[in-house]
Amino acid sequence: MKKYKNFTIKEYLDVLSKKEPVPGGGSAAALTGALGAGLITMVANYSRAKSSSKVIEKKIQKIILESERMKNRLLELVDLDARAYIGIVEAKKGSSKEKNAAVRNAKKVSKEVCTLSYKAIQLTPFLVEKGNKYLISDIEVAIEMLFAAFNSSLALIKS
Repeated sequence: MKKYKNFTIKEYLDVLSKKEPVPGGGSAAALTGALGAGLITMVANYSRAKSSSKVIEKKIQKIILESERMKNRLLELVDLDARAYIGIVEAKKGSSKEKNAAVRNAKKVSKEVCTLSYKAIQLTPFLVEKGNKYLISDIEVAIEMLFAAFNSSLALIKS
């Protein structure tokens, strides 16, 4: 099966809309987080070479590397969440031990989405202060997407 991370946006939305167990909310939350992290990378890329300070440039380069790594991992979690939920569906026929293990595995994915989203948000204050001033609204959008990914994943952990 083709990985969801390799779907076009339209393909992903079409399959998300079907009466199928996956992808679902966890996968969508991870994708939302990846989009937010991608926006952080974009703003950081536009902010490079705008300062005469090597310290600022070094920090911006670090933000690019970190946000890119987070984006890529969140994109991997789109598929890992779907796989984890399929595990829950399959475990419904099994023992309570199997069911509990499947639920723990799925919650582990959601916890990682929460952690990465939180860490990505922490990259933004420096960009607001020292980054490209014309892209503050893109940072705000990134933060909102990362909050949505965090809160959505938190809801899944609580359920």
